[in-house]
Amino acid sequence: MKDSGGGGSDRSRPAAYSPDTEELLCSLGRFFPMHRQWNRQALSTRRRAALGYKVSAKSWGSLWTRYSLHIFMLVFSCYCIMIKANADNIHRYSLMVAMGYLTICQISRAYIFSYGILSTDFSGPLMILTQKITMLAFQVHDGMCGNPGELTAEQKRLAVPSKPCLVEYLSYNLNFLSVLVGPCSSYKDYVEFIEGRHIRGRLSLANGKQSGQDSWPEPSPMRAVTHKLLVCLVCLFLFLTLTRALPIAHNIDPQFLSEASFMSRLTYAFFSVQAARPKFYFAWTLSDAINNAAGYGFKGVDKNGLESWDLISNLNILGIEMATSFKTFIDNWNIQTGVWLKCVCYDRAPRNRMALTFLLSAVWHGVYPGYYFTFLTGIPITQAARIVRRNFRHHFLSSAALKLGYDVLTWAATQLAISYTVMPFLLLATEPSMRFYSSMYFHFHIISILVVISGHLVAGATKRHSYQAHHSNNNVKEN
Repeated sequence: MKDSGGGGSDRSRPAAYSPDTEELLCSLGRFFPMHRQWNRQALSTRRRAALGYKVSAKSWGSLWTRYSLHIFMLVFSCYCIMIKANADNIHRYSLMVAMGYLTICQISRAYIFSYGILSTDFSGPLMILTQKITMLAFQVHDGMCGNPGELTAEQKRLAVPSKPCLVEYLSYNLNFLSVLVGPCSSYKDYVEFIEGRHIRGRLSLANGKQSGQDSWPEPSPMRAVTHKLLVCLVCLFLFLTLTRALPIAHNIDPQFLSEASFMSRLTYAFFSVQAARPKFYFAWTLSDAINNAAGYGFKGVDKNGLESWDLISNLNILGIEMATSFKTFIDNWNIQTGVWLKCVCYDRAPRNRMALTFLLSAVWHGVYPGYYFTFLTGIPITQAARIVRRNFRHHFLSSAALKLGYDVLTWAATQLAISYTVMPFLLLATEPSMRFYSSMYFHFHIISILVVISGHLVAGATKRHSYQAHHSNNNVKEN
């Protein structure tokens, strides 16, 4: 589900509506009715596990006949690693093979078979598959070799104590519920769903009971599914209207750049990026609705007795649009990819965790230079946002008016920073990305780097002052 983009030619410019998008929408719509077969209580565990894989394999026969070989090669190669490799290294080998194969396929699609080609993007399912394969490998490693004292509470909960059999492995990785655009969910949650323990376990946990579960009524996903389908219709309408009316390519149009003022260019960048979001909202929300319709995604019941079907939701639209910090935006956008990055990188990196996580995210997304511009730009902006929040936010909490003013200001700054940061992600190529940043005078780069440098200088000065004060007190005591 990538936007096509490039330089100045029509073929290489970002397209609001491409064959990739049309194929994706049709494919997701085709999968939705299949939930009726899946969500039958009479199905055995093994039959439910096999059904998800068979439906996906049959669908690939018509959707990606030429490309499905890549899917199966990656799955079976990594399953061989799963059963043959030592559990101490299973996560490393799986990550190297899955990421390596994904990168090779992305290079072939982007550069060998024409830059920005408008054809069915088989790398999308490979990206989701890479997440599942590597997340499962890390969780198996945690369950079989992990030191309980070194694991986080979440790693302990999701640890898998034994290697899955072939049917379970294929079902988890290739089930039709998440084969196209995800979301990636943990293996343990998926197995609970397959075995029929997914909802009952969470009801028991929410009510603090361990018995009498059979007397509780089965929660229906109908309300959640209906709500998400309505959201999909709104997003589809916005995609077909607003996205076309505000094309991303206009940000680098030579005439626009030469005639428009800086504020006009900044304003158009803001609204064009806002207009580019509905297609992502549509795909992720529809995928979430498909999982919910099959009975998967129940999160629990809150203190008010309201059911939540957002266990594997990939986004929070309100959280995205109202985000007042860079971190809040990231936490609500492509949520399950964030969970995956946290599982395989952020929680395990010995140092420079944020930078390594952003770099891994860039490599996972693909080989277009725009991805690297976006994620490398995100590093200093995220650091600057943390410094500003840590040093200034507490000054605005004394009154509701000051807090509101701070929230409005940080919302505007966050949304402008997001528009600035993700523009290369949508433009893809180096030349248009640099043209856009030049038209913006690299202002967010400059401001964020200056804030980071200033923050480190202030922190260093504060630490030295604290050390000197402590050393002076010790001298006084000794005298």
